[in-house]
Amino acid sequence: MKITGKTSVYGIFGYPVKHSLSPLMQNTAFKELGIDAVYVPFEVRPENLKEAVDGVRALDIKGLNVTVPHKERVIEHLDYLSDDAELLGAVNTVKNENGELTGYNTDAEGFLRSLIEEGVELKGKRALMFGAGGAARAVGYALLKGGVKFLNIVNRSFSRAKEVGELLGKRGNVLVYPLKGSTVEALLKDVDLIVNTTSVGMKPEDPVLFDYSKIPEGITVVDIIYNPPETPLLKAAKERGCKTVNGLGMLVHQGAVAFEIWTGEKAPVETMREVLERELYGGTP
Repeated sequence: MKITGKTSVYGIFGYPVKHSLSPLMQNTAFKELGIDAVYVPFEVRPENLKEAVDGVRALDIKGLNVTVPHKERVIEHLDYLSDDAELLGAVNTVKNENGELTGYNTDAEGFLRSLIEEGVELKGKRALMFGAGGAARAVGYALLKGGVKFLNIVNRSFSRAKEVGELLGKRGNVLVYPLKGSTVEALLKDVDLIVNTTSVGMKPEDPVLFDYSKIPEGITVVDIIYNPPETPLLKAAKERGCKTVNGLGMLVHQGAVAFEIWTGEKAPVETMREVLERELYGGTP
């Protein structure tokens, strides 16, 4: 990579941020398309966020990704918001145009594109989603945008589930439930799609979300966790003859949408995916 005075700078704000795969993915995309740009991680402490955003303008950094814990707080330091970012109350991508900063949320679109790529049909379907965090907001929004008929949300904290349900209820039919075995079992009897947006399944010692032997045969099961590539939920679903999708596609596509916002060029999605697969799994999982 040859860096000159003409090289455009992009980056990611987070704390911590050393683990981020975005620099690898985005620098690979710039190189693939011959774009004179570099993408670097910036570890920004929460108390320094305003100064860091001011620095984007001062240094003419062309674009950013934003990750935890800044996705919500960064909004007050921006000039404009996309419709998705405004509705979700969270920003993960910023574009700098002559010092004016616009915030976007590419998580929802990235998730939707990943399902379309896998041939998952959403229109008229009944979805059951686990979790009520930031990722759940984006995923739930994407499911409704994609045309699901009903979205049932289950979460350990019912009050948090209600918050997300009220937000997403503006977009479609949404009901919320506490995470109880009997409740989940009843919901599973009438479902086409299960989505896990929690971190359960990331570690081998994690408890199960529910009794996986109750997963209906032949439905679609999605887990937004991408490492490990097959969580216990997906493994059990596969054994039940279900179509399974992990979170790598969402990771790739949210990055691809950000790339397209910054550059106006179509992102090299396959190249971005391949470099992440090599980094995460040592090849194709």
